[in-house]
Amino acid sequence: MSNDVVIVVFSSDRAAEGLAGAGERLASAMGGRVFEIAIDPAEYQIEECLTALTETCRELNPRAILLSNDTYSQEIAPRLAHRLGGSAVGDGVAITAELRVTRQVYGGKAQAVIQLKRTPAVVWLRARSFAPASGGQAPSPVRTGGAPVLHAQTRIVERRRETQGEARLEDARVIVSGGRGIGGPEGFSGELQPLARLLGAQMAASRAACDAGWVPLTWQVGQTGKKVAPDLYLAIGITGASQHMAGISEAKQIAAINIDRDAPIFKHCRFGIVEDYRKVVPLLRQKLSAIQR
Repeated sequence: MSNDVVIVVFSSDRAAEGLAGAGERLASAMGGRVFEIAIDPAEYQIEECLTALTETCRELNPRAILLSNDTYSQEIAPRLAHRLGGSAVGDGVAITAELRVTRQVYGGKAQAVIQLKRTPAVVWLRARSFAPASGGQAPSPVRTGGAPVLHAQTRIVERRRETQGEARLEDARVIVSGGRGIGGPEGFSGELQPLARLLGAQMAASRAACDAGWVPLTWQVGQTGKKVAPDLYLAIGITGASQHMAGISEAKQIAAINIDRDAPIFKHCRFGIVEDYRKVVPLLRQKLSAIQR
């Protein structure tokens, strides 16, 4: 791919203050140009965003369109590729100039390299799977495009916003995660969440814990949940089934606490403790509290 990088930013009057300078900072980090698309209203509308992005990409004629790891990108990627006559792939952990995308398959047990032969290649990438871009480039001027004329074929009937933490789980640097071995919601609220606060970590859970109703579904990590790549993933009471490992295979370091010494999680972690978490977690909190005083 050429070095001509264009950063596309959606904005609205209500979001303008929060986005002020975001485009310039991205351009400075990546050495590219910024194309800002005015959107009205501020609330996300798939048809409006998709139409605006399609028109912008037809004008820019890119070889590759890279999207972040969120539900919006997953919703837009295949539809955008279809409208532009290109190809799409998701959950990429690497991409080359020849448009070869690496993604994990078989629950994270193997990697597949996919050659995208039809351009533009529309790819959404797993969060935190890439090193940050080096800065130092002079920011480029921001070019603004108007909102598209829209003939929507769909309309949003209702929105339900779920309570989330301060940051997206996919962007977390440290994650404290619990599984079936926690035994109930009290273990999460009374033991794991205080530990997460001391570590400045985000909370997560296995599917078993989410299905049991102990924690919100938005915490679920795994093959059918969120894919994360933190610097540290602390798995507590999680056996480490292949479906869960598919969601944490890009974690830089995995540490585990489990009472079962034969739990599969110990084959994948850097540090492991075979013990009841109720004995270990209070000691960890005590030590962390002493350090932070």
